[in-house]
Amino acid sequence: MSKVLVIAFAEQDGSLGKAALEALAAAKQLGGEFCAGVIGEKIDAAADMLAGAGAAKVFGVAGSDFAQPRYASDAAAAEAIAKAAGAEIIVAAGTSRWSRVAAGVAHRLGGQIDTHVTGLAVENDAPVVTRWYYRQRMMAQMTRAARPWVISVDPGSFAAWQGAPGSASIEAVDVTLGDAAKRTQVTGVRTPSSGQQTIRPEADVLFVAGAGWTKKQPDGQFHVAEAEKLILDFVDNAKASLGSSKSLVDQKGEGQAVLTCLSHLNQVGQTGSTPRHPKGLATCCHGEEPHVVGWRFITERRAINLDANCGWAQGKADVLYVADSFAVMEKVNALLAE
Repeated sequence: MSKVLVIAFAEQDGSLGKAALEALAAAKQLGGEFCAGVIGEKIDAAADMLAGAGAAKVFGVAGSDFAQPRYASDAAAAEAIAKAAGAEIIVAAGTSRWSRVAAGVAHRLGGQIDTHVTGLAVENDAPVVTRWYYRQRMMAQMTRAARPWVISVDPGSFAAWQGAPGSASIEAVDVTLGDAAKRTQVTGVRTPSSGQQTIRPEADVLFVAGAGWTKKQPDGQFHVAEAEKLILDFVDNAKASLGSSKSLVDQKGEGQAVLTCLSHLNQVGQTGSTPRHPKGLATCCHGEEPHVVGWRFITERRAINLDANCGWAQGKADVLYVADSFAVMEKVNALLAE
């Protein structure tokens, strides 16, 4: 079996984040012995978690130069760890930090890379990865003969590893950075200008608003302000993540009334994101393929629509409520507020 290496970046407190633990669980599905590498300012807690998961060796690159995401330092550290481990298969979480350097690391090692991997297994004594193509419409399974093989695992694709920390004996890997490698500095973090956080990747529920919220209602009037309040009240009370269909976020350019809480960052579907939440609730959405493709990995799908023949009713939703979304969400919000 190929030598497997899990590379992880330590959080600010020195531990491992959820995405890293998911990548760790993915690597363990390859079976056999594996080693691990951790990068960060403080790595002791992360190393202990990797040891507790069964890592035969834990390689580490630590220090203030590796505290913040930066291509030059992260790529150099990952390359050094991979060479020290003699890794043939390298598994890491497809976070923004790793995705920034993954291709460069693979090139430096003379290897190949596959990203957005959602499945990992062994068939005929060879590792096999699963990933989706064409906006999650086609699934492929493949393997590679080239080594080293860098595999980036999409967060949310695997259950995070859970277990007690071990006691790691960290094998320090020396990485010397020149002045040129330190030119990029993180000077701060800028949060969204919106007063309310609506995109929550870790939320249990995804609430998606469709264009129907901004259309004329049964009384012949628009109720956009009321719609926005109902939506935000639910998102706040349920600690849900907020998504929208393309038709809704595009309405501003067409001069139509819009929900100010939504932007293209909230867009879910063929031209938007493909989130992974345990549950999803679509409201005033038509439920056709371009939108539903964004729900490919939602475990339980429900929808509210006045049209009993909408796309959600054609086997795309586990439950369809044929009702007025305004009335339903008003009642739901009242129950949540109790």
